Amino acid sequence: MTRSELINILAKRLPYLHIKDAELSVSAILDAISNQLANGGRVEIRGFGSFQINIRPPRTARNPKTGEKVQVPAKAVPHFKTGKDLKEAVNIQK
Repeated sequence: MTRSELINILAKRLPYLHIKDAELSVSAILDAISNQLANGGRVEIRGFGSFQINIRPPRTARNPKTGEKVQVPAKAVPHFKTGKDLKEAVNIQK
């Protein structure tokens, strides 16, 4: 599902909500999640899952083309963990 598909579904499900309002709603939610993660916070949506930042430590890697050792710096990566309700819903459908 893409962002525009999500906006269309939201607008269809709530007929009193115009497409522009649905677009603003989706953008506001995604921006809030992004800002919270960018500030090192955690976002938990009960029944859906939680987003948090995991820190990958620095490491030594190898350039596959030359075989040369390369230092890879530490970095923060977003991580999503599914909630119980979402896991159950996905497993029932299969």
